Amino acid sequence: MAPKTKIIIDTDPGIDDILALLLAFAATPEEVEVLLISLTFGNIEVQSCLRNVISMLHILEREMQWRKSLGKPEGFDALRAHKPIIAVGAQEPLDDQKMLADYFPLLVVPYLDGKDGLGGIHFTHPHLTPGETWEHLFDPIQDPEVLPSVGSATAHQSFIPSKRAASDEILQVLSDNEPDTVTIVAVGPLTNLALAAAKDPETFLRVKEVVVMGGAINEPGNVTPVGEFNAYADAVAAARVYALTSPNPQSTLPPSKILSGYPAKLSKTLTLKTFPLDMTKKHDLLRGDFDRTITPLLQSGSPLAEWVDAFMAHVFQTLERLHPGHEGAKASLTLHDPVCVWYALTADDPRWKPTKTSPEDIRIETVGQWTRGMCVVDRRNRHKIEDDVESHSDHGLWLSSRAGNRVIRMEDSPGGDTFGMHLMSKLFG
Repeated sequence: MAPKTKIIIDTDPGIDDILALLLAFAATPEEVEVLLISLTFGNIEVQSCLRNVISMLHILEREMQWRKSLGKPEGFDALRAHKPIIAVGAQEPLDDQKMLADYFPLLVVPYLDGKDGLGGIHFTHPHLTPGETWEHLFDPIQDPEVLPSVGSATAHQSFIPSKRAASDEILQVLSDNEPDTVTIVAVGPLTNLALAAAKDPETFLRVKEVVVMGGAINEPGNVTPVGEFNAYADAVAAARVYALTSPNPQSTLPPSKILSGYPAKLSKTLTLKTFPLDMTKKHDLLRGDFDRTITPLLQSGSPLAEWVDAFMAHVFQTLERLHPGHEGAKASLTLHDPVCVWYALTADDPRWKPTKTSPEDIRIETVGQWTRGMCVVDRRNRHKIEDDVESHSDHGLWLSSRAGNRVIRMEDSPGGDTFGMHLMSKLFG
């Protein structure tokens, strides 16, 4: 039976990214096939992202062997049925945003994730990190004219390494599959997606939909008062991807020194569903629930339980130290990225609902000194302009029916208050 959903996960694997990946692999092959994990910079350097993903797969191999030795179902059927390609992507944001990298150690997300993205686990628990004999599998070749296919790379037990850039692999996967059959779940900065779309927009538009964790509408940002981390980290990339939802992408396309504009005529508009902080903050995992799930597994020797407990202990301790109301069992981690994977797995559930005002003209601010990464929406109560006559009181064509973005903003899920335990159940049975 063909999988219900084929997905690409574009990610900068810190803690909630890893939980999202684990949720995807814990599904059944009938539910999902993870075609590609494309890695981008974000909270940490992209090479650290790669180490975290390889470590996760190493732990999953040990976990499945441990379960089998006890006569238990191995689990993680989606991973065992389909090896994902892993490709390394963007190391830095587009254009003149490189200065952002200097700010990353001060941001709200890295202090939860630690310097290596997983609470320092590679230093505190080195026995859980595989030896780096796999690094050569991802070394890019020198001559770009003789790029190999993925199949020419040596396949690992649980993944297929790629020597090509993640943006190229995104295009390859979309080209190899029928149009409107692959969903991209983007839970990091959108740099890889922007690069792929710039190189070949028509192939990129073969995607069924792009599911984005990013932005903040009516909630404060988590990096600046108005900026959410992923949108802030590469605002130009986010704005370029959002522009593909417009019937006239040039109307919202930001200026770029390294990427050209899109063609005047494109075959379709992009379907983009955004999960901003307004939506994801409704989905938490309580420390008490986590501890009740993990404690008996730690006592029985589960490798996955030991690994996850190591970085989750760092998160909960940090939350308790810095945030009022996060004491003891009440400490809670917001599951931003896992919510997006949950949606991809269960998109047919009618309890997933967008805002009544969707699709909305949401634009990403790219040049503001204090507003970089802000989701800008038009809160004026005015009629749309139905013709091509420009209004002198509408700078930016916000009121034009022929311009602006068309973003679907998700608002309701099948149950935010129960999602934390649903995640634990999927991962640990």
